[in-house]
Amino acid sequence: MLDRLREDVRCVFGRDPAARNAFEVLTTYPGIHALLLHRMSHALWRHRMRWLARALAHLARWLTGIEIHPGAHIGRRFFIDHGMGVVIGETAEIGDDCTIYHGVTLGGTSWQHGKRHPTLDNNVVIGAGAKILGPIRIGEGARVGSNAVVLKDAPAGATVVGIPGRIIPPHGDEQHRRRQEMARRMGFDAYGTTQDMPDPVANAINSILDHLHTMDRRLEQTSHAVKEMGGEVDDSHIPEIDRSDIEGLEPQTEPEDHN
Repeated sequence: MLDRLREDVRCVFGRDPAARNAFEVLTTYPGIHALLLHRMSHALWRHRMRWLARALAHLARWLTGIEIHPGAHIGRRFFIDHGMGVVIGETAEIGDDCTIYHGVTLGGTSWQHGKRHPTLDNNVVIGAGAKILGPIRIGEGARVGSNAVVLKDAPAGATVVGIPGRIIPPHGDEQHRRRQEMARRMGFDAYGTTQDMPDPVANAINSILDHLHTMDRRLEQTSHAVKEMGGEVDDSHIPEIDRSDIEGLEPQTEPEDHN
């Protein structure tokens, strides 16, 4: 038990830059408290002392704001950052070195007995407010964006965002290169808002960039066809979109009434 606790404390320093020393982590981090109490309640659950296990889990929820069913299986070096509002269901399974943030739900979608909660493989990171629902599997090293709602399996290494959850294509594909080129012309980097995961606004902009690219290509093909048929086409230069064209377009607000 003490070795596992030392592991849990050490893993906090690698994932939370606000952590300063072991005493602070042990005394002020609700994720550590919830995990320690869960290990105790899980041991009671396995020994079929079910009411006592549930009572201890209820106490942990009251103390930390984190609800973990005593039947859930949790691996080593599991880190719950902030923790408030986290819910982990009875048949959930969590691998080693996983991280979840506040407001995350590992929930079920059925009232039937048996496996009804998610399985997280090793090294999975779940962003704040995300909902992983049903007996699905999130593959090793996968990332789930904040507030995503995931209802289907995600392969290893995937990045899942949105409602419902969608897998973001790898950065090396042709579609991503087209987006980068269009974004460069507009003076905007669609992936600049986060280090490795676009937020919902970036996703919307990606869709706009894809649409603009398709429209440009079809317009060029249409113009070429019209020329071949002897029609006249305006060949004047189409100016590229520049950053200065979209600056200063913030919405106007009504002046405050101080009367």
